[in-house]
Amino acid sequence: MDIIISIIYIVLFIIMMVFVFSIGMLRTFMPKKEIVLVLLVSFLIGSIGGAFFLEPIYQELPSVMSLVEKNMPDNDETLYLDLSSSTDLKELSRNLSGTEGFKSYSEESITIPMWRFSEREMNYYNSVIGNIDSHYKDFKVNSSGSITIELEDNYSATEALKSFSNWYKLVYGGSLHYAQVHAKLVISSSSIDLFKDNLLDRGIVPSRMEGPVQSSIDSTNASMLSSSYFVLVTGAVGLAVGLMGIYFDSIVVYYRRFKKFLNTKRKR
Repeated sequence: MDIIISIIYIVLFIIMMVFVFSIGMLRTFMPKKEIVLVLLVSFLIGSIGGAFFLEPIYQELPSVMSLVEKNMPDNDETLYLDLSSSTDLKELSRNLSGTEGFKSYSEESITIPMWRFSEREMNYYNSVIGNIDSHYKDFKVNSSGSITIELEDNYSATEALKSFSNWYKLVYGGSLHYAQVHAKLVISSSSIDLFKDNLLDRGIVPSRMEGPVQSSIDSTNASMLSSSYFVLVTGAVGLAVGLMGIYFDSIVVYYRRFKKFLNTKRKR
């Protein structure tokens, strides 16, 4: 959220609290039974003001708290990407590596959706996949119907998919139409917004993020109140301001007495 808009929202909420305080100060002109209505109105105005003006700012708090981590020059962030096999992986790699703040990019594994395997098929795939390509570091055959293959360092997912597709066509006579590529992107924390915007322009959203910035966001989110509780808190603030307005005259009198007492004690 823009800083100017945030300031305007805060000022508007303060104006609403001034209005609540003014209503409370009219207590002397109201019957006593109307005080409950004044307190109810104070709570409602505080809740409405909090929901419309403060809650949007409150939701931006994790991003604000992460600014410190973003500006630390030695901080790195790791983004995990789930890419379609139809993505031009070479072009994506070139684009990312040419962006300021780039550290490294690697294609870690591929997931190939198949069909629900029988026990016999599970045993068959477990016995042959390791022999298809020597660059397959590890693999897992899921009975639900997919095969996940981990790749050696610096081995491209395109080559891994090609070798598996050639084997599949040789054995089954068909073609594979889709697979998912799991990649890891390491960047400077100060460039995280630049990379996220770059990926979003390509329709790519990181499936997971790790690093100081994300840790700061996660810890802030964990300590924050839910939207409904936050609105109740702002309602309580409105209620407190209303009470201050109602008893303002009494507070002033007690304050003056207390101040007079302190001055008398000092003279002694």
